[in-house]
Amino acid sequence: MMMNLFSSFDPSSNLNLSLNWTSTILGILIIPSMFWIIPSRLNFIWIKIISTLHNEFKNLIGTKIKGSTLIFISLFSIILFNNFIGLFPYIFTSTSHLAMSLSLALPLWLTFMIYGWTNNTIHMFAHLVPQGTPPILMPFMVIIETISNIIRPGTLAVRLSANMIAGHLLMTLLGNTGPMLNMYLLNILIFTQLLLLLLESAVSIIQSYVFAVLSTLYSSEVN
Repeated sequence: MMMNLFSSFDPSSNLNLSLNWTSTILGILIIPSMFWIIPSRLNFIWIKIISTLHNEFKNLIGTKIKGSTLIFISLFSIILFNNFIGLFPYIFTSTSHLAMSLSLALPLWLTFMIYGWTNNTIHMFAHLVPQGTPPILMPFMVIIETISNIIRPGTLAVRLSANMIAGHLLMTLLGNTGPMLNMYLLNILIFTQLLLLLLESAVSIIQSYVFAVLSTLYSSEVN
């Protein structure tokens, strides 16, 4: 039972190779759709989403450098796609693994820290003590702010993976009870599963947006 419960999170395939990670790059097959002669409605919706995200991220970053929002829009896109594709049957959800989410969060955080402490050292020191802090509390605030800064990539990664795992486990647990139910309860279970699927779809969008927005806010602190 326990093995079947977590089998959807196993990256190994039948050949005992971790080939399920290839689902991460399946989005490349969809990207060329924007170059079709007759663009689809989905393409217009996606362009609208990217435009909205660009304007929001640009305001959060507070810089006029062209292309500064590209990395965060790309981050949102890859997480959103992997979250959504994991809702389909028999498709591996790579974002449910810390190996994937931490690989996205840690390099970004390290880049921000190296850039900030190298180019804006005084500004980074000023962030360790919030404005209006009493002098007696300053040493404690420095420790608290330092710890909160260090755990940022971990919280980003764990938040994303935990939300993906929780929803998938709940749907798996409910699905495993199906063979033991009568027809009336089975209809209720199917309806509940559909509601959970809608909830997981919303969580997929929200978590990818939260990850991208928080990464944008962290980058704005080092400017």
